Amino acid sequence: MANSWRRNQQIKIFTPKNLLLFFFTSLLLLIFLYLTSQTQPHNPKPLKSLKNPIFNLPIKPFDCYNSPQAYPVIASVVEGVKYPFLFSLSDFGNLPEKPHKNIQRVLKGKPFRKPDISVTVQELLEKMKGENGIFLDVGANVGMATFAAAVMGFKVLAFEPVFENLQKICEGIYFNRVGELVEVYEAAASDHNGNITFHKLVGRLDNSAVSATGAKLAFKSNEEIEVQVIQETERVLLIKIDVQGWEYHVLKGASKLLSRKKGEAPYLIYEEDERLLQASNSSAKEIREFLHSVGYNHCTQHGTDAHCTKTD
Repeated sequence: MANSWRRNQQIKIFTPKNLLLFFFTSLLLLIFLYLTSQTQPHNPKPLKSLKNPIFNLPIKPFDCYNSPQAYPVIASVVEGVKYPFLFSLSDFGNLPEKPHKNIQRVLKGKPFRKPDISVTVQELLEKMKGENGIFLDVGANVGMATFAAAVMGFKVLAFEPVFENLQKICEGIYFNRVGELVEVYEAAASDHNGNITFHKLVGRLDNSAVSATGAKLAFKSNEEIEVQVIQETERVLLIKIDVQGWEYHVLKGASKLLSRKKGEAPYLIYEEDERLLQASNSSAKEIREFLHSVGYNHCTQHGTDAHCTKTD
């Protein structure tokens, strides 16, 4: 009779003990799901400038996302500039015996030494703040001038033919969060369209040049593009050209841009190194004569750089 009574007895599910157990089990499950969602791999938002071009040029921008990532990455903030920024090195020096000077500074807990061009670009653009226009960086190297302008809020159109330097510019775009301001092209600027053979010196990518004399070691062919591709409606505030002796050809390629009237024509900085210019079959005199023909009558020397503006 006792066993029969137990079989017929109703089992109580919603007892206080069962309800409490259900509550704590549900709470643990919710906590687990929340923590799992927080630890899922985060896909960074694509940099807008690399997917949707800022400038309407006939060639595509360099695709930082589909290019191989360089390593190791040695980057740091730059000392002594009003608007701080970071850039990464493509030249490490001779490791481990004689590393690049900036690597030595990092090991001592110091920032990278300030590049003179970065200071110059920021000082000039500081005077142009509030004006609507872009900065054109021809021979961008690893972006020391590009990022100096971008962190101030200026849009930058950069040309750089050396792949290793392009990788470093891509890193700098991410480090400085300027994907919506900087667009870089794997191309050399010149006075005509086509392909051109570049030369680079191993371990000194800043010496890449069209002239073998200016660089020493030949490498792959690169696309060559006229600076004329910039739209007439696009105001250019400042141009920086550092192309190891090819400056005359770049300036000729920009003749339409440079022929704009005073107030619309850009401030011009270019490297005027007579040795490198002669290696590319041009000269400082030839450049000055050309600039005079398009209205740049006032040029001053700042070390190996020339600064030119239009006067009345």
